[in-house]
Amino acid sequence: GIGDKHVPWVHNVKNTDMVMGIDDAATMGLIRLFNEKEGHAYLLRQGVPAEMVSQLHLLGISGCANLLSAIKFARYYELGEHDIVLTVATDSMEMYQSRLVELTAAEGAFAPLDAAGVYHRHLLGQSIDHVEELTYYGRKRIHNLKYYTWVEQQGKTYTEIQAQWYDDDYWRDIPAAAAEIDALIGEFNARVGLG
Repeated sequence: GIGDKHVPWVHNVKNTDMVMGIDDAATMGLIRLFNEKEGHAYLLRQGVPAEMVSQLHLLGISGCANLLSAIKFARYYELGEHDIVLTVATDSMEMYQSRLVELTAAEGAFAPLDAAGVYHRHLLGQSIDHVEELTYYGRKRIHNLKYYTWVEQQGKTYTEIQAQWYDDDYWRDIPAAAAEIDALIGEFNARVGLG
């Protein structure tokens, strides 16, 4: 799950085995490496197949964070060439083109040295820092972090947060509500002009 400095309400922390922190600078560097001309040129010089380079726009900010998490995971467990790690490309760059413009305005053009720095520091240099394998009480500690964001700030109830932890049916019942949730999403999209 992706949590931008908070634990998402819809994340079942009780069945989470590992958490890791990914630096924003790493994900933002990757979106530049994967989407700017100098980044593509550098990757091609490193031997990344052109077909793969041409598809890197399919990884947005969250997708890049997931990729970096997969690298950390593989390094943490000392995985090798016979192991497989699967992750999810949760978004693409389609909705983040303005972020590339903002980064260029703030940091300047993405130069060959920038591409080399991002490649070596954030891809090859990804380490196992900010990784924690969770015990029962580690999971509970993280679950309890939801209280401040969701109960105190967003109006969820203490009863709801307790149900997420103690009611075995809480998470199992959500898929049964898919049609209702889809209808609400459709209503929202219609109100904001997306559907």
